[in-house]
Amino acid sequence: MVFPAKYSSLNALELSDEARQILTRIIRVSFPHASFPDGPYERMSEKIIEASAESSWFRMALAQGLMTLDTLSDEHFLDLPDDRALAVLKRIADLEFFAFIRRTVVLNLYDDPEVQQALGYEGESFSKGGYLHRGFNDLRWLPEPRIEESAEPVPDLGPLPYTVQAYAPEAATAPVQNILGDSGIVQEGSTR
Repeated sequence: MVFPAKYSSLNALELSDEARQILTRIIRVSFPHASFPDGPYERMSEKIIEASAESSWFRMALAQGLMTLDTLSDEHFLDLPDDRALAVLKRIADLEFFAFIRRTVVLNLYDDPEVQQALGYEGESFSKGGYLHRGFNDLRWLPEPRIEESAEPVPDLGPLPYTVQAYAPEAATAPVQNILGDSGIVQEGSTR
């Protein structure tokens, strides 16, 4: 729970440069991609700060989370190696502060044009005539497909080892009028 009266600095509208660096580092450690430049991570930090400005509760949770992050390790969070920084983030993974960051980044990071370029995404295909005649199989990270057919014969499974009955109630069966009425679970007129 956040207590803004106890920490008046939580009501500040602007985060310090160091807080922004910590936020960027949280995003980079949480979503590690060696091929991504710093720009998308910094833009995600700005996006989170903009989103937190819309809600004073999220703004306070973000400020308090960034202020208390250094208390979880012996060193400053910015100085931690990636593996120890990840261990610190795993300790706060269930907090709303971190969930807010994760939720915002998951929804926005991979829409960044620099990220899409680093991943090799060429954009939507409809306006370019689709992928069928435009290199649908030019993905370098997939293995080459097997062209020749296998020499192994396809086994015939034959009939099932058991009989399959179609479900249909018998014509002489009377419909059930009150399934729960006699069970003692629900009483007539009860709205539980």
